Amino acid sequence: MSTVDLRDATAARGRAYWMLADCWNIVRRGLTHYQRQPVNIAWQLGFPILSVLLYGYVFGSAMQVPGGGDYKDFLMPGMFVMTMAFGFINTATVVVYDATKGVIDRFRSMPMASSAVVAGRGVTDLLVACAELGIMMLTAIAMGWRPDGGWGFLAAFGLLLWLRFALIWVGVWLGLIVPNPEAAGGLFAVAFPLTMISSIFVAPQLMPDWLGWVAAWNPISSTAAATRELFGTPVGGGDSWVEQHALLMAGVWPVLLTVVFLPLAVRRFQRLSR
Repeated sequence: MSTVDLRDATAARGRAYWMLADCWNIVRRGLTHYQRQPVNIAWQLGFPILSVLLYGYVFGSAMQVPGGGDYKDFLMPGMFVMTMAFGFINTATVVVYDATKGVIDRFRSMPMASSAVVAGRGVTDLLVACAELGIMMLTAIAMGWRPDGGWGFLAAFGLLLWLRFALIWVGVWLGLIVPNPEAAGGLFAVAFPLTMISSIFVAPQLMPDWLGWVAAWNPISSTAAATRELFGTPVGGGDSWVEQHALLMAGVWPVLLTVVFLPLAVRRFQRLSR
């Protein structure tokens, strides 16, 4: 290896080290904000718990499950998916707050890797998502939910985080577009129908034909159906291709979302200085 090649390799290792170091600093910043603002994390963790209790106890006795079975077994994986789906609102809110307060401009003016800003946000959100899922699963177990253990449980947990990872880039892109944090809060109007017209609460085959078709092709429906199967509480699926291949589509949909929204988020981030 020539001297030039050695210098290039050393420089590449140096850039990689500082990118990881900058990313870790962004993660530390995000976690510190949660530590100093416990109300925010209490809301993020409390809302899913309240939702599990509300839908499980208040509406559970009135809901039907295709083929029979306990509605809690049907509901709990869907509630986990709903929490991951709603996470993009939190991402967008944090990003737009940093953008409007000049924090992102400050980062861009510093000698740090620009990719670390976005990557650090993603890592922080995934760590918070792990905490949310852990607390929700403990609540569900206390309510009587009994998933299968082993590799299926770990695979279901991974699919939930995989969906959250893809939606991070949706949140970053929206956070760089909306004008202020108040407008970011209005994204709930988008997330609510996205989660309701899905298989989170009701199986698509129990809906009107046209609405059931829309719900079946909703990306979060595939994750909900796949996690139910992996947790050991499968529910009879519909006749459509996407429902019969829920496990496959639970891996494909997040890839498609990432392919679309990650470049959009990066491009929007690069245009901030223009």
